[in-house]
Amino acid sequence: MKQQTFSDIEYSNRRKKTKRDEFLEIMNEIIPWEEWVALIKPYYFDGRRGRPPLGIEKMLRMYLLQIWFTLSDEGVEDAIYDSYAMRKFMGIDFMQEQVPDATTLLHFRRLIEESGLGKAFFDAINRCLTECGHMMKGGTIIDATLISAPSSTKNASGSRDPEMKQTKKGNEWHFGMKCHTGVDAGTGYIHSIEATAANVHDITEAAKLIRPDDEVVYGDAGYLGLDRRPEIIEDPHKSQIDYRIAQRPGKKRSMAKGPARDWYCRIEYQKASVRAKVEHAFHIIKNTFGFNKVCYRGIAKNLNRLYMLATSANLLMCARSGGWRSRPA
Repeated sequence: MKQQTFSDIEYSNRRKKTKRDEFLEIMNEIIPWEEWVALIKPYYFDGRRGRPPLGIEKMLRMYLLQIWFTLSDEGVEDAIYDSYAMRKFMGIDFMQEQVPDATTLLHFRRLIEESGLGKAFFDAINRCLTECGHMMKGGTIIDATLISAPSSTKNASGSRDPEMKQTKKGNEWHFGMKCHTGVDAGTGYIHSIEATAANVHDITEAAKLIRPDDEVVYGDAGYLGLDRRPEIIEDPHKSQIDYRIAQRPGKKRSMAKGPARDWYCRIEYQKASVRAKVEHAFHIIKNTFGFNKVCYRGIAKNLNRLYMLATSANLLMCARSGGWRSRPA
């Protein structure tokens, strides 16, 4: 057991825990640290040249703090010095060591991005959720959400990000990227993610979000005609799926009042009640973790961040439901 410092004793006597403290305690307990460290180890620096590398787990914890609280490399370094909750999560004792600097975190983040480890973490957690029985099979909700990007050209290159595009939603124009997501219809856990420019239509990425064991797929009116797409018709499994896609609002207005309209409204209400689960996943990614605007230029880096946030969102939803207590050793 780690020896307590005077700061630990003083902080333990507080009357109330902050939401940040509670969140970090939950994530510290639910994340399988040994498994994640083992995934990073083959790609980590061997230490044969230069100064000895810092511990993998310590750098991973710092990287997670950065993406959870939407901080820059310098910002997360300062935040750890300033916040006792973050320092406790990192396991740093200032009597023995200091916080890794921003440059060290930058190199670690690039290692994660270039090695594709974000998707590896995402797949590993989903396998664990499936084996534990927390993630159900047979149904998927598909949806997409826009993530804004800076539209200003006041930068070093004098241009906007060439991989980001603009699209019109309602009466407003949006510039950025689009996150296409497949969510388990039974539990709301995220099982598939794709990222494209904002002008790519939702329906073009839908086939990539469907699992091999899905029997029913839910989607909003933007996916009307999905069952007639070539990639669906030509696939023996996907062509047999029951696509429960919401109808456009105009269809209800065109129907005369009566039993037929009442039955139609009831069916649409049941579809919407299932599709609402995907909005909770988007809420965690965009509001709880603050990823409503891209952090980097290019699709690939932001997709890696989305994988890490989706992994964290699944863990957070599992923790809130009490499912983390049944995680196998």
